[in-house]
Amino acid sequence: MTIFAQDWTTPFGLPPFDQIRDEDFAPAFDAALAEARANIAAIADSSDAPTFANVIEALELAEGALDRVAGVFYNLSGADSNDAREALMRDLAPKMSAFSSEVSNNKALFARIEALWQDRDGLGLTPEQMRVLVLYRQMFVRSGALLEGAAAERLTAVKSRLAVLGTQFSQNLLADERDWFMPLDEADLEGLPEFVVASARAAGAERGAAGPVVTLNRSLIVPFLQFSPRRALRQRAYEAWGARGANGNAHDNRAIAAEILALRHERAQLLGYASFADYKLEPEMAKTPAAVRDLLMRVWQPARGKAMMDAAVLEAMLHADGIAGPLEAWDWRYYSEKRRRAEHDLDEAALKPYLSLDAMLAAQFDCANRLFGLEFRELDGPFYHPDVRGWEVTRNGAHVAVFLGDYFARGSKRSGAWCSAMRSQRKLGGEVRPIVVNVCNFAKGDPALLSYDDARTLFHEFGHALHQMLSNVTYGFISGTSVARDFVELPSQLYEHWLEVPAVLEQHARHWQTGEAMPAEMLERLLAASTYDQGFSTVEFVASALVDLAFHEGPAPADPMQKQAEVLEALGMPPAIRMRHATPHFAHIFSGDGYSSGYYSYMWSEVMDADAFAAFEETGDAFDPATAARLERFILSAGGSEEAEALYLQFRGKMPGVEALLKGRGLLEEV
Repeated sequence: MTIFAQDWTTPFGLPPFDQIRDEDFAPAFDAALAEARANIAAIADSSDAPTFANVIEALELAEGALDRVAGVFYNLSGADSNDAREALMRDLAPKMSAFSSEVSNNKALFARIEALWQDRDGLGLTPEQMRVLVLYRQMFVRSGALLEGAAAERLTAVKSRLAVLGTQFSQNLLADERDWFMPLDEADLEGLPEFVVASARAAGAERGAAGPVVTLNRSLIVPFLQFSPRRALRQRAYEAWGARGANGNAHDNRAIAAEILALRHERAQLLGYASFADYKLEPEMAKTPAAVRDLLMRVWQPARGKAMMDAAVLEAMLHADGIAGPLEAWDWRYYSEKRRRAEHDLDEAALKPYLSLDAMLAAQFDCANRLFGLEFRELDGPFYHPDVRGWEVTRNGAHVAVFLGDYFARGSKRSGAWCSAMRSQRKLGGEVRPIVVNVCNFAKGDPALLSYDDARTLFHEFGHALHQMLSNVTYGFISGTSVARDFVELPSQLYEHWLEVPAVLEQHARHWQTGEAMPAEMLERLLAASTYDQGFSTVEFVASALVDLAFHEGPAPADPMQKQAEVLEALGMPPAIRMRHATPHFAHIFSGDGYSSGYYSYMWSEVMDADAFAAFEETGDAFDPATAARLERFILSAGGSEEAEALYLQFRGKMPGVEALLKGRGLLEEV
């Protein structure tokens, strides 16, 4: 009997991490899949007349054991991978896809759901139950429940292959990021701030190198590109960063990307859609590829204009240093940092001592307390890795959630930052409170000091965590972040705004050694520079989103790299800026289809987040209790219980335009 088959007596039902072994997972998945299959067969084959309780509510609880083991395994596989977990991921991809297809292809089960759908107005359902029924039927139809014969069989095969390819893409990317590093001589450390030197030495120790190294982890390579005066080293590091997944080795992702795009297009056509983008966007707020393209192009033109003006300034600085030729992508961050210091008197090396991880954690928790009355008590663990920290979240003495934070970069962790739930909130079958995980890739230090962008990432992921922790619905199917993809980023991007509230930084941005508050003039300069270099960051994002859309809104390109080049040329991509995520390492859209045709969603949500924070500003109080209560009621606690637009209208009373986004990014004057 594995640990997953036993009752857990741990506090709050946390997984007993110190007792879980890698060899437990495979038999636990086998047992959980067998139990889920038996439960679903009982629902489908029942001779009782279908009811909401014996079909939908039974389905809600049918995969409880599977949810338990998967909630642990997939979190560990992303944050603390090893050879055994990667091998099991490859084995599980087709198995889990096959199980999903079995369920969606179960004609008897779908017939019972369809019977409820046809009789929905006579079932006496609550609004939440009606929403769940709508979404269940939609999920089955979009998964191919209406297909028959060869078409159904082909769709099953396509989905299985896509699952395998997505896993392979992720593991290839992790391997490239883990394997590459650039040794630095002591002379190569010239010009680097102490925090970069310390990170490089720590990375070298982790890799078993004789001295400091630069790795492909964003928390190290970005500051190296910002501060290193050695142009040849910047070029070598940048080109390795950009070549992830495209090195012509066993980890090359280019052929995988092409096959994924072809299979997605076939999947969409099997289901009756003209393109994968049409299929994917149908349930989202945007609805159509045309609406997405309209938003992105309205932002692209002013962003490109601003970026081209900035590029001219930076190129002049390059030439003033005696370097002939054009500004290159590995030059932008270096000269932009020099310009920021000159124009805003902001030096990241001087700023970071005021932004320790502990101080910023205290800030994010304090804001949650002032807005929603949440309190955080640190727990002892054990957790799944020594770096992980945990807190019990309470309100008025009542348990709300367990929150885990995994903040430091390591070779076993995929790049980026994300929020996930080891256990989601629901009330059906008894109150279940969530276990929520925030994962980041900050440079480890003693103490860990963050850049301002790092601090924004911390707040961003905690906004997702609040969406999970404050969820208050009956059905797990619609809890927490189970919302439209282009709505899910609203809570996260909105929460970033509280980092910009002067009173928050005045209280929490304190020097890690002296405890002194950030000097008022430094704080003023920091906030004044909040839109600095937004031409660059907006261009690199929108270019990625437009390439994603182009990949999916028509027949699949035979050569995605050629298609990428064609899109960028048509846009007039500034030559010194590259896409934020080039195709071979665009994990958002190729590691799974969560953000495929949907990378735009960050920007769609940003239109709302700027407007949502304005609701607080209009009261004169960034922590206005009535506005915070509306935010929790209609956004954070509601999950997917209503259409996203309906929820936002209840919170704000109107839908915003793109102007708030452009203003927030300092681009409005460029329109």
